[in-house]
Amino acid sequence: MNFKLNDEQRLIRRAARDFATKELAPNAREWEETHTFSRNAFKKMGQLDFTGLYVPEEYDGTGVGRLTAAIIFEELAKGCFATAVYVSVHNMVTNLIYQYGNEAQRERWVKPLARGEKLAAYSLTEGEAGSDAAALSTRCVKTDGGYVLNGTKLYVTSGGVADIYAVMVRTDETQKQKGVSAVVVEKGTPGLSFGPHEPKMGLNASPTTELNFSDCFIPQENLLGEEGKGLNMALTALNGGRVSIGACSVGLAQQAFDYALSYAHKRQQFGRSIIAFQGLQFLVADLATELEAARGMVYRAAWLMDQNEPAVLEAAMAKRFATDMAMHVTTESVQILGGYGYMRSYPVEMYMRSAKVAQIFEGTNQIQRVVIARELSKYKGGKRPDSY
Repeated sequence: MNFKLNDEQRLIRRAARDFATKELAPNAREWEETHTFSRNAFKKMGQLDFTGLYVPEEYDGTGVGRLTAAIIFEELAKGCFATAVYVSVHNMVTNLIYQYGNEAQRERWVKPLARGEKLAAYSLTEGEAGSDAAALSTRCVKTDGGYVLNGTKLYVTSGGVADIYAVMVRTDETQKQKGVSAVVVEKGTPGLSFGPHEPKMGLNASPTTELNFSDCFIPQENLLGEEGKGLNMALTALNGGRVSIGACSVGLAQQAFDYALSYAHKRQQFGRSIIAFQGLQFLVADLATELEAARGMVYRAAWLMDQNEPAVLEAAMAKRFATDMAMHVTTESVQILGGYGYMRSYPVEMYMRSAKVAQIFEGTNQIQRVVIARELSKYKGGKRPDSY
């Protein structure tokens, strides 16, 4: 892997950084406090080509790949973590439909999603199917010309504001893993309704709702791929999503660290800046090291995906480490500011609240450890293939 970004990547990073600085950061606190989803911000990200990152140009995407996408998400998260999260999910779903959809589905859904004209959401979790995704029970019964859906989905990012939903449903009651299929449901479909926005610890600029299906009919052409293949689609999509959330977490942690470090240089106690005290010097040295380590893990997992190398292990490691790192860095950033860090008039408490959810979604960090251990068990004596 060449760790030096090419000219295109540097230009794209600059565009993402400028957008985050000028459009996201000045509004992030207000959006968080007022629980505001900014459709205008999403539209502008579409104009900057941030909404079709994995889709080739023939379907109105940019096809820049996973590493460049990770760079973009990292920069966006420095401005507003919630915005970076929902646009990463949007890209995940857009790619899911592109990968598994037929030509008609790509024309119908992928192109407007890639242009940022429509927003996508991903729906897998249920009340009794969280980490155990194969236990989902939302029913999808075949009928004349299509399917009828009944059930409830939880914790849907961009629920209610998204236009297109990739939903994992049960088409076969007799099988667990092989009984799950993937369908697309459009907002406005009769029988689809949304719960209220969930009150959350943070990430309130990204609405989270239930999806409720009550005799919701969708036509046959809304099935993605084949029946019974949905769980594999869902888990493959999540593998890429873990890298994206890792990148978002690196951006969030970097923003918190930069703010705390600047404060440490300015804050005077006992006649000198608090950064002059060795205890604090050691702390910021460790935080900076963890940040660089996480960034390297995220970039490498993304790079492996761009090389079409298997990266299940690396993606799980990157997600686990980067999100735990973000929780640690944001918590210590609050500590560096002391009493001020706990006050809502300073941003680090918001960064800390935002970081917590990253350890939970796209597979909890406990599940990441299960994935890592499972992948390692494939290699006798702990020997792994050389993927460098």
